[in-house]
Amino acid sequence: MAERSTAAVDVADNSGEQSLTAEADQSTADGVAKNREQDTDNDEAQESTGTEGPATTSPPELHSGHKLAGRYRLEECVTRLDGFSSWRAVDEKLRRAVGVHVLPADHSRARSVLAAARSSALLGDPRFVQVLDAVEENDLVYVVHEWLPDATELTTLLASGPLEVYDAYQMVSQVSSAMAAAHREGLAHLRLNPNAVLRTSTGQWRIRGLAVNAALRGASSDTPQRTDTESIGALLYAALTQRWPYENDAYGMSGLPKDIGLIPPDQVRAGVHRGLSELAMRALANDGATASRHESPCTTPEELVKAIGEMPRIRPPEPAFTTPPDYQRTTYQQGSYGRPAASARVTQPTPVPPPPLQSRTGKALKWAVSALLIAALGLGSWQLADALMDQGGTSDDTTNTQTTDGDEKNDPKPVRGKPIAISELHDFDPFGQDGSEYPENLSKILDGDPASYWQTSYYASSDFGRLKPGVGVVVDLGRSQDVGKVDVTFVGSTSVELRAAPGDAQSRPTSFDSYDKVTEGSGSTVSLAPKDTVRTRYLLVWLTELPMQSDVGQWRGRIADIKVTS
Repeated sequence: MAERSTAAVDVADNSGEQSLTAEADQSTADGVAKNREQDTDNDEAQESTGTEGPATTSPPELHSGHKLAGRYRLEECVTRLDGFSSWRAVDEKLRRAVGVHVLPADHSRARSVLAAARSSALLGDPRFVQVLDAVEENDLVYVVHEWLPDATELTTLLASGPLEVYDAYQMVSQVSSAMAAAHREGLAHLRLNPNAVLRTSTGQWRIRGLAVNAALRGASSDTPQRTDTESIGALLYAALTQRWPYENDAYGMSGLPKDIGLIPPDQVRAGVHRGLSELAMRALANDGATASRHESPCTTPEELVKAIGEMPRIRPPEPAFTTPPDYQRTTYQQGSYGRPAASARVTQPTPVPPPPLQSRTGKALKWAVSALLIAALGLGSWQLADALMDQGGTSDDTTNTQTTDGDEKNDPKPVRGKPIAISELHDFDPFGQDGSEYPENLSKILDGDPASYWQTSYYASSDFGRLKPGVGVVVDLGRSQDVGKVDVTFVGSTSVELRAAPGDAQSRPTSFDSYDKVTEGSGSTVSLAPKDTVRTRYLLVWLTELPMQSDVGQWRGRIADIKVTS
């Protein structure tokens, strides 16, 4: 804690600048942005305070194909500004895309950038784009961070219009809680804008450039918590209205009309959610003004998280189902398949055959059939009467045989403890960098061999090195069924939760929030039996605490077997 706080103070104190306002500014490209070299001048023009004067050191002469540390191959320059450059690169050792910030070692901000990067890396919160390396060598300082190819900037999302109410609610909730956690560790962002907020393909929101972007630009603030809170308010305002809450245009959005001040979002655009509109006003600084109903302003991300928690929860919209088109008969069903088109020429009338059985032979046949039917009915009636007379004397004895056991009328009870076949297994790592955790080993869970197993990656502690809350395996039962118990065999004592998707789920959910916790346990052989029978198709075996593997001296989860019963 002390080390992180000190590093964050270094980032703030080295610049000696005024507090960062919410004037428009362009973020350094940290992950998915296109090449923005042409926008750097506009970036500086929009930013009114919070940066140092031009650095005296020219940017290093780098080019595509250049390697740093013999490992990071530079591919594309996305920003070149004020003595530093940002690149999309490839980590040839791990074969993955990364982002790299590069500046000369004698740059006036080099020390601050290194301190900020190392402090950010220590946080290890998966809601932030992670710093992977921070190095000084060969007269260069470079910072390596995650590259998220499947994520989209908020700037890009807002280019097509405001966010839906639920999406805006999720964005402000996740960003606020992430920044509250960062400030508890003494870290501030100070450049939190639409370019720094990303939405992944799974619907999660990630923040990039924590502390590092501010250090690269020399931004500082005497009230960092208030600065970040105001920035979150500006993000929410833009998400609700597609307007930037200041007079200047920024991030592809128009600013507010001049000389009218900061007006609530629900006065800018019709249909804006009233609670979110007031939340944005409470977070924004407006010369001491607060929301229209005079609630107290939110001056820290922690207060913003509390205010969000006091709001009525906004639920996701119901899935929209399109009405299928009217049933169309095919040409085959209409009787025209394989038939030539009707000819316009006149055809000769064909003779119509007489109705069936109207000839002399047909009439004789009808009389013969009628006679046979009459004879058959007479013979059947005589045999029935004879049988009734023979059995009349024994009717009293047979009455007792007509009663049935009342228990046979009851429906059979469903069988409990019956094994349920597992259709498929899927690895589940929604908080990881690539969303995958050894999928090639999943078949070993179902092979019946206790010596083979699926396993997680190695971690520095039992709680996943504080990098994520857990990983797991999704069990697909093929169809929705009643589940009474799940038995899991681990290698080493492991803490685990059993979670279940809604019973009406038609496809496998990819979001962690889609699975509800039904029970938990720990040990090497764990029997997970919900209090009540759960009806679902998709179960999530979610590992929350890992055992140390003695052969490597690190923590790693291993599942040898999963059995599901009704």
